[in-house]
Amino acid sequence: MGRLKVSEIFKSIQGESSYSGNPCVFVRLAGCNLRCGFCDTRYAYEKGIYFETGPFLKRILKYKTGIVCITGGEPLIQKDIYAVIDELILKGKKVIVETNGSVCIKDVNKKAVVVMDIKCPLSGQCGSFFRDNIRYLKDNDEVKFVISGRRDYLWARRVIKSIRGKRCVMLLSPAYGILKASDLAEWMLEDNLDARLNLQIHKIIWPKKTRGV
Repeated sequence: MGRLKVSEIFKSIQGESSYSGNPCVFVRLAGCNLRCGFCDTRYAYEKGIYFETGPFLKRILKYKTGIVCITGGEPLIQKDIYAVIDELILKGKKVIVETNGSVCIKDVNKKAVVVMDIKCPLSGQCGSFFRDNIRYLKDNDEVKFVISGRRDYLWARRVIKSIRGKRCVMLLSPAYGILKASDLAEWMLEDNLDARLNLQIHKIIWPKKTRGV
C-alpha cells in the first residue's frame, strides 16, 4: 500500500480551465520541485499530513461531486498518486490533474484531463519544462501559461503557434495581482490569438480566502 503527503482536501468551485464554474473536490498534495515568483500556494511546498492510499481514497470519495482535481505543489512527484487517479476513474469520477509541466505525463491515466503549465520567463522557472510532454498531450488536455507581463505574452504566443498542431485548449492566465486581466485580453484580441482567457474565478468569488479547508 502506498503513502501520500497531503496539504489539503476540500470542496469548492473549480476556478480555472475549461471546467471553471463546476463544483469540484480539490486534492492538494504537498511538495513542489519549482519556486515560481507568483506562486499562491507556497504553504504546500513542504508541510502536509501523510495518508495511506486506501483511507485517502475513501476520504475523497466521501464528497459527492463528479469532478476531482489533483493539484499541488506538484502532484506527479509523488508516484503513489498514479494509482489513486486510476481508482478514482474506475469509480466514475472525472479527474483533472494540474501539473507544472516539469514532470513527464506519459504514465498519467489517459482518461484523466491533464492541465499542464508551461512556465514563462517572468516566472523564474522557464527552463523547467519537460519537452517530451508536448507529444504526450491528448486532445482533451489543456496547456496553461501564467502571464506576468508583455514579455511573457509574446513568449507564450510564439510557443502556442509552434505547438498548434495539438488540438488541446490553450489557456492564458494573468498573474494575480501582477497583470491586469484587461491588458491580457486586449493583447489576445489584437492578435486574434487562438487561446482562452483563463481567470481565477475562485479569487473573484472569495477574494480574501487564501486556501481551502
